[in-house]
Amino acid sequence: MQGGKYANDQASGKIQGYGSKLANNASGQLEWEDYFFHLVYPEDKRDLSIWPQTPADYIEATAEYAKELRALATKVLRVLSLGLGLEEGRLEKEVGGLEELLLQMKINYYPLCPQPELALGVEAHTDVSALTFILHNMVPGLQLFYEGKWVTAKCVPNSIIMHIGDTIEILSNGKYKSILHRGMVNKEKVRISWAVFCEPPKEKIILKPLPETVSETEPPIFPPRTFAEHIQHKLFRKSQEALLNK
Repeated sequence: MQGGKYANDQASGKIQGYGSKLANNASGQLEWEDYFFHLVYPEDKRDLSIWPQTPADYIEATAEYAKELRALATKVLRVLSLGLGLEEGRLEKEVGGLEELLLQMKINYYPLCPQPELALGVEAHTDVSALTFILHNMVPGLQLFYEGKWVTAKCVPNSIIMHIGDTIEILSNGKYKSILHRGMVNKEKVRISWAVFCEPPKEKIILKPLPETVSETEPPIFPPRTFAEHIQHKLFRKSQEALLNK
């Protein structure tokens, strides 16, 4: 569903809407995925004109889910703050607080793949977000790079997957790690996942290690950048890797 007003256009900066990644990635493998991207929180920043109209309760259910996830993000950020020896509200404030932190949902659809050994659902990457929450349809496919090898995440009923993204790794000066992960496909089952990325406002906040995480023996390992600049830095690195792999 690439046509019409529901299609996204990343070249022009319009990331919301439907898209497809049926193309070769930097490592030469085929990415085998369709997706739908839309901002789900705060409510006043949503564009309901592109939200699916079917099923009939999609908007109501998704809005309620986003509200619950936003409350969960606060709880997780409090725990992470305390883990760094900070006041419990510190990390949430640093990523935009209740009004500015954005929740972006990406619904991933991985079709049946006749030759899964030649394709990936999503290539290996870390998320730029502060936190990422993931639900799925109980079909395995999410893999994490752990201790030098790829490990498939278990499908646990009635659970939600959460991992830390680049934003928290930067603020913590590397004390919390943004996990390298990828999505796999198979030829027997369709896989669907619902990922929600908790992102700071693109231009308002400078991401850099917090002073409390820096010392003479642990100098800052990340330069100051806005969230938008961090995204561009990652895209530049990815394009350079693609050129090297040609």
